[in-house]
Amino acid sequence: MAEIATIARPYAEALFQAAGADAAATSVWLDELAAVAANDQLRQFAESPKASDEQVFGVISGVLKEGLPQMGQNFLRTVIENGRIAALPEVADQFRALKNAQLGSSDAVVHSAFDMDSAALADLSGVLEK
Repeated sequence: MAEIATIARPYAEALFQAAGADAAATSVWLDELAAVAANDQLRQFAESPKASDEQVFGVISGVLKEGLPQMGQNFLRTVIENGRIAALPEVADQFRALKNAQLGSSDAVVHSAFDMDSAALADLSGVLEK
C-alpha cells in the first residue's frame, strides 16, 4: 500500500482549495473527523465488508460533537467511498500545514513541569504570538 502521506496529500490539497477563506472553520471539523478516524474500533467497522458506506457515514457523523457542514459531509462521503478513513489524521495534518503556510503561522505545543495559571498562560501566549 502506498505511503499514507502520499494518499493524504491530494485530499488535503483539494479540501484546502475548496475551503478558500473558510480554512479555519474547515480545520476545526477536519480535526474532529481525524480524531474520530484514529479510533481502531471505528476503522475496523469501516473496513468490514458487512458495513455499507452509508452505515459508516452514519456512525462517524453521529459521533461528532458538532454537525458537519455540507462540504464536510461531501468530503467524508468521498473519503469513505474511496476507503481512505485511515488517512484522515494525515489529511488533517497536511491541511493544517497548508493553512499555516498561507497565514504565516505555526502550531505550538507547550509542556510544563508545573501547573500554569491563566496569567502565565496569557503571558506565554503573547510571547509565542510575537
